[in-house]
Amino acid sequence: MGNEKYLKSVIIDKISENEAVEFNDVTIDESRLNLYLNGEKTISMMCIPVDQDAHAIGFLMSENVISDIDDIEEFTVSEDGLRVDIKANINEGSLENLYKEKTLVSGCGGGITGNIAGNVEVAFNQVSFQVKPETISSEVKKFYAESELYKLTGCVHKAMIYLLDGTTVTAEDIGRHNAIDKVVGKCKIKRLDTTKSILFVSGRLSSEMVIKAVMHRLPIIVSRTAPTYLGVQTAHKHGVTLIGFARGKKMNLYTHSGRIDV
Repeated sequence: MGNEKYLKSVIIDKISENEAVEFNDVTIDESRLNLYLNGEKTISMMCIPVDQDAHAIGFLMSENVISDIDDIEEFTVSEDGLRVDIKANINEGSLENLYKEKTLVSGCGGGITGNIAGNVEVAFNQVSFQVKPETISSEVKKFYAESELYKLTGCVHKAMIYLLDGTTVTAEDIGRHNAIDKVVGKCKIKRLDTTKSILFVSGRLSSEMVIKAVMHRLPIIVSRTAPTYLGVQTAHKHGVTLIGFARGKKMNLYTHSGRIDV
């Protein structure tokens, strides 16, 4: 799948039963992606240098800097893959928040957000539909089974959007928040309607992960791990169905369980 270029070899000592053996292991590479918006440098993000256009678009939309994919006039990725230039109509207030209200989020990868603490008004998500628990269980199983980079390194997070017609879009990155931005960006570039969809994520459901779903109007978010208290509060307040500990045929429904057909 071409993942080799994101891997770096390291020599380690592997200890087992009090014996050390030299071993050639692999780690994931990470790079600094520089995002330029309308000719001005906006932010730098540590990430895996893949799906950079989707990453930039998803990030700007999650921060409400760009409201719609149609607001983007053009975007380019540099030849070395470490710079994205976007020309677009933007929300100046949300862009300003990125500079003055930065919050270091708890997701690995050191993500920063400027609009997590109530600076952006988002309408309650009232979209109504139902999905069966069996569908969630089946997709969770496939979600974790089909992560090649994780199998190779144990060092990446994954996000997947499942549409009701069975379409899935996936993305991986060193940061959970980056993975969500990438997968949403890929959907926006493809002009996919995600208003009735399920977002599957690896790792805990902390508040900034739920905020990503809120900002992108994703009605259901699922993980096989736990939510934080603020994550639950955020989902409840904004009309997001929050599902944790989705393992096998079991799952915990924390908020707005009416979308799950039981």
